[in-house]
Amino acid sequence: MNLETFRYDNRIVRAFAIATIVWGIVGMLAGLLAAMQLFLPAANFDLAYTTFGRVRPLHTNAVIFAFVGNAMFMGIYYSLQRLCKARMYSDKLSWANFWGWQGIIVAAAVTLLSGFTTSKEYAELEWPIDIAIAVVWVIFTVNLMGTILKRREKHMYVAIWFYIATAITVAVLHIGNSIAVPAGLFKSYPVYAGVQDALVQWWYGHNAVAFFLTTPFLGLMYYFLPKAAGRPVFSYRLSIIHFWGLIFLYIWAGPHHLLYTALPDWAQSLGMVFSVMLVAPSWGGMLNGLLTLRGAWHKVREEPMLKFMVVAVTAYGMATLEGPLLSIKSVNALSHYTDWTIAHVHTGALGWNGFLAFSMLYWLFPIMWNTKLYSVKLANWHFWIAILGMMFYAVPMYWSGVTQGLMWKEFNAEGFLQYPNFLETVLQLVPMYGLRALGGSLYIVGVFLMAYNLWKTAKAGQFVPEVEAQAVPLKAQAEHVEKGPSYKHRWLESRAVLFTVLSLIAILIGGAVEIIPLYLIKSNVPTIASVKPYTPLEVLGRDIYIREGCVGCHSQMVRPFRSETERYGEYSKAGEYVYDHPFLWGSKRSGPDLHRVGGKYSDAWHYNHMEDPRTMSPGSLMPRYPWLITQKLDVTSLPARLSALRKVGVPYEPGYENGTAQQELDTQAAQIVANLKQGSIEAEADREIIALIAYLQRLGTDIKAEPTQAAQAATSTTN
Repeated sequence: MNLETFRYDNRIVRAFAIATIVWGIVGMLAGLLAAMQLFLPAANFDLAYTTFGRVRPLHTNAVIFAFVGNAMFMGIYYSLQRLCKARMYSDKLSWANFWGWQGIIVAAAVTLLSGFTTSKEYAELEWPIDIAIAVVWVIFTVNLMGTILKRREKHMYVAIWFYIATAITVAVLHIGNSIAVPAGLFKSYPVYAGVQDALVQWWYGHNAVAFFLTTPFLGLMYYFLPKAAGRPVFSYRLSIIHFWGLIFLYIWAGPHHLLYTALPDWAQSLGMVFSVMLVAPSWGGMLNGLLTLRGAWHKVREEPMLKFMVVAVTAYGMATLEGPLLSIKSVNALSHYTDWTIAHVHTGALGWNGFLAFSMLYWLFPIMWNTKLYSVKLANWHFWIAILGMMFYAVPMYWSGVTQGLMWKEFNAEGFLQYPNFLETVLQLVPMYGLRALGGSLYIVGVFLMAYNLWKTAKAGQFVPEVEAQAVPLKAQAEHVEKGPSYKHRWLESRAVLFTVLSLIAILIGGAVEIIPLYLIKSNVPTIASVKPYTPLEVLGRDIYIREGCVGCHSQMVRPFRSETERYGEYSKAGEYVYDHPFLWGSKRSGPDLHRVGGKYSDAWHYNHMEDPRTMSPGSLMPRYPWLITQKLDVTSLPARLSALRKVGVPYEPGYENGTAQQELDTQAAQIVANLKQGSIEAEADREIIALIAYLQRLGTDIKAEPTQAAQAATSTTN
């Protein structure tokens, strides 16, 4: 039988490996800075570019898309060639994928620190970068599918199933969530508003975790763990259940991020039920991984790579058990908006993604440089330091989360809130935030040890750019598929296009069932007559609020709990958010909820609070925003912003942005200046602080207005 000779490409794998290490260090250092800012306000440096509100999204994007993303590409480009017995479909596409992705990372870092953000979690990047992401992802998908179609191995190994699901689902999620109308080069408004925007965002957000942080790494686990252990995967049939169960169920789970919010109850219930069901396929995958080590557990003592892999798989199992637990309404009532969620996320990120990435790097460097690992001892040191780092990070955050939830809900014997001042809760958490920063520091020390170890490994060896291999052409192989329990699935594996189509259908069902009714059935978002569009000054103020990342610490969603209505005011209604592009419900309360803050404090209070929070709230950990007082308000962009908002459904009259909008802005700004003067503050009407005050004073006030008054106000706004 004739054998074809070909060469595997290691150059692209090396490039992604180096990028993984570099961006991992950068992203984790950004995370450490953000962690320090939560207990040390001085770490914000009183600079617009280094506040927590801008550093946090930089950290999340750098760790998820730069560190984990490059690790994913590294593992896929290495394993796919060997599983398909074929070089990548196109070297040019491989390098376009690499350089395009690095360009996106750099653009993301610059724009996020500059305040260009959509505010949508894990999707903060503005529309030009979103388009670039879509282009690069298409390049990757074409390269992936092209390689699969030209493979010399008839049946697709389980790892490839997960790669296919990742490619198609991330594309669907990214495009679906990123539909927006531009209002400038780095400003856009999503076509969705309020409740709909929240559901689409968490349909995307949860499944970004599922199909970017989970499914590709499961595929990599199915490749690298058996390789390192020298054992086949424990159960092929369990792999089938794991794959199809996971991709079908995962897509339904997004609403569990919105429990007890203004989202309709039926959508919340769907999210909860499907989240609980996710335990089965998730633990099927974990057990399949761990049981693969049967007969090879002695290797775990000797191989640092296997140590990291075992902890990674275990962390995956623990995180996928805790996630469904947090999706149960009674548990979520305590955990939501607290640091418990942060602990949960980081258990998965540090343990699952981090440790799996480390294990792949330790495996690949000696192979690609044709040498032994420089120091097994250093690798073991890295392992134990990273374990300690995870513990010092996670345990304080779990403690902090439970403390927050209980203190927020505590009532005294007289029936009043035990801790009515939100700051009382914050101050209790300072020691735990310090311990978290210590844990993060230890974890980063381990990464530096790994980087040194791998650098010395590469220096001691000789890089192998290409590896020669031989295989029988696919056409020359027999078509017969041996009948057995998994006959039908093996038949399906030989048809990559059909497999891809069925995977696409599996992931589309859940999204369609949840999202479409929210648009078609009007009763899902009842209208409130008194709710009106934001004024021009409030629009600019809201965009400043978004720019500064205030949503990273403050929610705008009062849940229907007595503890929250006593603390904040009337619970939030779906109809209040119909003009919110984007929604700003938030996912964490480092500071109090702001949905009912309008009219609660004077304009002077807000001015002083933004200039220095500690003058109004002694002990506050909020950063200062002095630049808002000196920076001029950009009114030149107002017409484009109002026009874009009209296109996404806000009922501003045609021509309003070029007519009375500026006049109304000036009138409202002058009134705020007059109010500040009464508080002995001299301020200029054309400063950003004025717009922000206008927006904050508007929050949650619409339902307090009489319908007739509100209708008149809305008419004056749109005419």
